[in-house]
Amino acid sequence: MAAIVSAYLGGTLFLLFWAAAAYWVWWEWTGIVGSAPRNFLLPIGALSIAMMGVALHFDAAAIAAVIAIIGAGIAAATANEHRAWTATGMIYAALVLIPVVILRADPKFGLIAVVWLFAAVWTADIAAYFAGRFFGGPLLAPRISPNKTWSGSIGGLAGGVLLSLAVAFASGLSLRWGLALAAAIVVIASQIGDLFESSVKRRFGVKDASQLIPGHGGMMDRLDGFLVAALAAVLIGIARAGAGSPAQGLLLW
Repeated sequence: MAAIVSAYLGGTLFLLFWAAAAYWVWWEWTGIVGSAPRNFLLPIGALSIAMMGVALHFDAAAIAAVIAIIGAGIAAATANEHRAWTATGMIYAALVLIPVVILRADPKFGLIAVVWLFAAVWTADIAAYFAGRFFGGPLLAPRISPNKTWSGSIGGLAGGVLLSLAVAFASGLSLRWGLALAAAIVVIASQIGDLFESSVKRRFGVKDASQLIPGHGGMMDRLDGFLVAALAAVLIGIARAGAGSPAQGLLLW
């Protein structure tokens, strides 16, 4: 609900919401991979994310991306162990913040693009759960996740595409095959993101990223698919309409 309210309000509140989410993901990541010393690494992440936020506030997404890379390098140099994993965590946190803020920045299509993205990813997640429970069948990636099935993945793909198209239709957009294909790519990206986080947790023997939401895990567990989906959505939009209007490029076909 907070994500939807912040998306509707946009502006600084939206930026602050996702900056806070990015920092929480950084906090969880450093705990999962055993980055040390955390008393130095956590402030490095906080400062880097704050600087990214300032850059995004002034519509300087390229500078925000450079800050993320520099922050990753500083974090890796500071860490006593797991340096590559620590640097990856900084990039991972940056992906929570940068793509979704870029999408929302479009004054005409930003809100629709973010709601469309929410619909695709959240519905895919829910539909995958119920389709997997109902149909069962072969596992999607048994070495990474013992519960995800091919039927769940296909059901999630269908559900995410259909509801994203329903959001587009309700927003007055033309329903074209290109938009359906974009939705499919975004949903598949979200599933890849989910599997990636599962592989990280399995690598380090962790069940949940944290206990932020009792019974549902941490911020990473909520955003693992979303951040990769948001990146895919932005890249599609940029490829079609340039860096100045990725939300328009994503939605108008």
